[in-house]
Amino acid sequence: MSTDPYANYSPGLEGVYAGVTTISEVHDDPSYLIYRGIDVNDLAAQASYEETAYLLLYEKLPNREELANFLDVLNRSRYLPAEVVAGLRLMPKTTDLMDMVRTGFAMTAPFDPDYEDNSHGGNVRKAIHIIARAPVLVAAAYRLRSGKEPIPPDPNLRTSANFLYMLTGEKPDELSDRAFNTSLILYAEHGFNASTFACRVTVSTLSDIYSGIVTGIGTLKGPLHGGANEEAMKMLLEIGTPANAEKWVRHAIETKRKVMGFGHREYKHGDPRARILTKVAGEVGKAKGYTIWSKIGEILEKVMLEEKGLYPNVDFPAAYLYYLLGIPISLYTPIFVMARVAGWSAHAIEQLDNNRLIRPKVIYEGPARGVPFVPIDER
Repeated sequence: MSTDPYANYSPGLEGVYAGVTTISEVHDDPSYLIYRGIDVNDLAAQASYEETAYLLLYEKLPNREELANFLDVLNRSRYLPAEVVAGLRLMPKTTDLMDMVRTGFAMTAPFDPDYEDNSHGGNVRKAIHIIARAPVLVAAAYRLRSGKEPIPPDPNLRTSANFLYMLTGEKPDELSDRAFNTSLILYAEHGFNASTFACRVTVSTLSDIYSGIVTGIGTLKGPLHGGANEEAMKMLLEIGTPANAEKWVRHAIETKRKVMGFGHREYKHGDPRARILTKVAGEVGKAKGYTIWSKIGEILEKVMLEEKGLYPNVDFPAAYLYYLLGIPISLYTPIFVMARVAGWSAHAIEQLDNNRLIRPKVIYEGPARGVPFVPIDER
């Protein structure tokens, strides 16, 4: 065995196996993503976000009766306690939406009827409440920060349509609903990414699932993890037109400016989620008669692959899809939260069901033992 402490060290834990899971597999060559063995291509094409959330929590797709019961529980759980809304209302209008959402979940936890039940069943029930309330919380936070009153959810609408409705009070058309539903499925889960791992570390101390969710949100807020879709849309707006796209991206490469929405640590041969969402965004753009973003995207993708060998990740097409749907840019990362709570919850439950405290070792590079303590008057 090597005595070199650096022999097993990998900065950022890159390439290190930190656990075992049955929830999802992120595979690079060939590139694919599966949830409980089912390819996300099939889920994106045929499933609803609710079926996907059920799959992540219960390890199988629901039959009609199971789905109906699941939808009923979700609908009955789609509310925010008045005290939580009052707390959000007190936050400054300049508060980052991710901070509002994180605080909202922390405030919601004690109102959950299963708050103190940390059994498997209790955790699953809490997970369902978390999934149900996420779109309500995100939409309410946005409207309150904008000086508007929250819009109650419509019990006849599912997650994707309900969220779009709670933003504006207008029910979305079928294409918009379907496109947004697809994005939620693709954002729902993605292996041991930074926020999921942070969530698992938190619950591995036998903390509760809400604490894990709050940890996940705090981690996702960081620009190296979440936020890429927001920055990608700002970049597209800066580019402005297809005629300006190639010149812009080549200048960005020459000046070593980061081109947002390209490259992924896990996918070196293309992000399968990006391929799906690029097609969906293109369809929405054509239907709305606004194909400018897809055209810019095609140019950027071509140049980035030729010059840097980088493919777009899911955040790139998600950015202009959400823009086409009329969703404000500040909501893009909170939407990531809204979708990912299903994956975070599944991981928290899996960790707690087979728990061992996550406690890695660290290499110390400070002064060697023997540094004398100097009394304060002699310093």
